[in-house]
Amino acid sequence: MAARGFPYQDLKDFLAALESAGELRRVGVPVDPTLEISEIVTRTVRADGPALLFERPTRGEMPVAINLFGTEKRMSMALGVDDLNEVGARIGAMIKPELPVGWSGIREGLGKVLQLKSLPPRKVKTAPCQQVVYKGKDVDLNRLPGLQVWPGDGGIFHNYGLTHTKHPESGKRNLGLYRLQQHSHNTLGMHWQIHKDSTAHHAVAERRGERLPVAIAIGADPVVCYSASAPLPGDIDEYLFAGYLRGERVEMVDCLTVPIQVPAHAQIVLEGYIEPGERLPEGPFGDHTGFYTPVEPFPVMHVECMTMQRDPVYHSIVTSQPPQEDHGLGKATERIFQPLLKLLIPDIVDYDLPAAGVFHNCAIVSIRKRYPKHAQKVMNAIWGAHLMSLTKLIIVVDEDCDVHDYNEVAFRAFGNVDYSRDLLLTEGPVDHLDHSSYQQFWGGKAGVDATRKLPTEGYTRGWPERMTMSPEVTSLVDKRWKEYGIS
Repeated sequence: MAARGFPYQDLKDFLAALESAGELRRVGVPVDPTLEISEIVTRTVRADGPALLFERPTRGEMPVAINLFGTEKRMSMALGVDDLNEVGARIGAMIKPELPVGWSGIREGLGKVLQLKSLPPRKVKTAPCQQVVYKGKDVDLNRLPGLQVWPGDGGIFHNYGLTHTKHPESGKRNLGLYRLQQHSHNTLGMHWQIHKDSTAHHAVAERRGERLPVAIAIGADPVVCYSASAPLPGDIDEYLFAGYLRGERVEMVDCLTVPIQVPAHAQIVLEGYIEPGERLPEGPFGDHTGFYTPVEPFPVMHVECMTMQRDPVYHSIVTSQPPQEDHGLGKATERIFQPLLKLLIPDIVDYDLPAAGVFHNCAIVSIRKRYPKHAQKVMNAIWGAHLMSLTKLIIVVDEDCDVHDYNEVAFRAFGNVDYSRDLLLTEGPVDHLDHSSYQQFWGGKAGVDATRKLPTEGYTRGWPERMTMSPEVTSLVDKRWKEYGIS
């Protein structure tokens, strides 16, 4: 827990801890960042294998660290806890006295907790991330072993770049995680999806006819890496959240050429700007949906300065049809934000976001059903809850159903549903990457009521009793099992 002091100052500390715990393997032979690394990582993830450090990539000047967050164990190690539920429990316990009402109340309550219980970033004058500096004509993104993950990808991508922007009017900082396509030795395509905060910052800068300064950190400490992916409200500072998770301040340093601060212990930092109105085709890209996202015009970052540690480690991630490493990040978000979702929607007992649903496609929710159409009420509440609004399919089950046991959930969803009455169809926003919607950014959604049905819902047949074995017989068979001689 954070109370004993956060164990990792930077990415290298985390890699050392993983190796000590038997959770990291070094690959000492030359490996090609074009496709070969991706195939190795995909096989490793699907075998529930270790984090990997490719020490001799055939492109770039530094090793590649990958699959760092691919299991719940490594994700727990990354956050310095024994169990991911610990973080959510701490947050929920401290917000509850605030008695928030609605999403705005949750946002306000979380903001108060972070202001009171967290430590803001601490500015330092010198930093390891600026030990080596390249400016102007010396900037060369080919020093980085960026990956081409799938054969149809539009080129080399940097997949774990922590992107920093500031709102041009308010000065509010945003930290986001976006893929970055390498267009040239000093330009990057910024895949800023429509629902993301950096997109809003860029829109304001364009309206004002101004350049937007940008800084990208690669290889920060694991908590900062996670915080960049967390679905925080736009007015909650990701570094305040990271400080809360760490239990100590995140050290930050001023960039050398843009008015932005970055993590002092990052491995690599790219500094530059985006010109108003400039776009270049970005993609295709093999995304976590399991399909290529099409070519679209996106803003272009001109990199004017590149700084790094001596002997840096490059951090990346592979995306594909699940299971893949990003499931670990998604599971951490599910557990950390569960108490907040339950405060927002008290009807919820638990929820699960299946890996196969790639974050936004499916949510399984259990409730303590109390009145007619209670499940439909919860569905609509979820579709009104911040980024849960992007969920396409919601399955609601009774509280005695373990939402993490997909076989049990399927049993309820397949058997407890009259689709003429228990299926709710609607339309609303969907993820930018969703390829199935007939219109980009919005599409159809469904809610499945797999709870027991009440007489007040028009079910007059009398809901049947679930079959269970008597405890006495269960206990008897437990005691005699070896006696039966059944292996």
